[in-house]
Amino acid sequence: MNELIWEKYPYLYETHLHTSESSACARSTGAEMARACKEYGYTGIIVTDHNWGGNTAVDRSLPWDEWVGTFALGYEHAKTEGDKIGLDVFFGYEAGYCGTEFLIYGVDAAWMKKHPELARATVEEQYRLVHEAGGMVIHAHPYREESYIPEIRLYPEWVDGVEGINATHSHPESTGHNDPQYDVRAIAYAREHKLPMSAGSDVHGTHLFGGGVAFRRKLTSATDYVRAILAGEDYVLTDGVKWYDKFGNVIEGNR
Repeated sequence: MNELIWEKYPYLYETHLHTSESSACARSTGAEMARACKEYGYTGIIVTDHNWGGNTAVDRSLPWDEWVGTFALGYEHAKTEGDKIGLDVFFGYEAGYCGTEFLIYGVDAAWMKKHPELARATVEEQYRLVHEAGGMVIHAHPYREESYIPEIRLYPEWVDGVEGINATHSHPESTGHNDPQYDVRAIAYAREHKLPMSAGSDVHGTHLFGGGVAFRRKLTSATDYVRAILAGEDYVLTDGVKWYDKFGNVIEGNR
């Protein structure tokens, strides 16, 4: 990271991260991800494993309570390791609807257990449930085109923000989803609807890209992250190479 950016925004958070305990597409455990992120220089991470509607590693036939408990293991293992090494680890998840995906922040596994209707909820119902809990819904990589995404679906009225920067789209070491135009379109979409933007790496293993959101202050929880984004707090976005202001304008070049 550029030294000037480090000075102004010293607290970097990975907001889109998967673990092998809970996401079928991930290659590294929660503990391994925590250690790698600490070594990279992150202040904290938000574990966002794929839920029942996405590429989950957890048996969907399990009773709801058991499913949620098993699903949360990636986060719990990352949190245990993070507590040991001085990395903040917060809970989140990535909800899937036939390939359209949303990052959910500000809720926890205990809340999920109380809401088995989440497994059948529509996008609109998800939004209402998460909002009732004080959480936030971010549309993940809204313009990504892949075989598992049958069509681009946009829900500006049922999200709180947009993942404007996804490092897998633009980082030179990314081996999938490579097309910077996905982010260009996501930024334009967020601006059109005046929705706040986030950034994350969508990382599935310990080979990190360095994407995320950096703040002037240290966050205290996932709920604090929700407040900071929705209140328009000062922060910057990165794909691990370039830096952007919270409106998606490039402010810094290569590291």
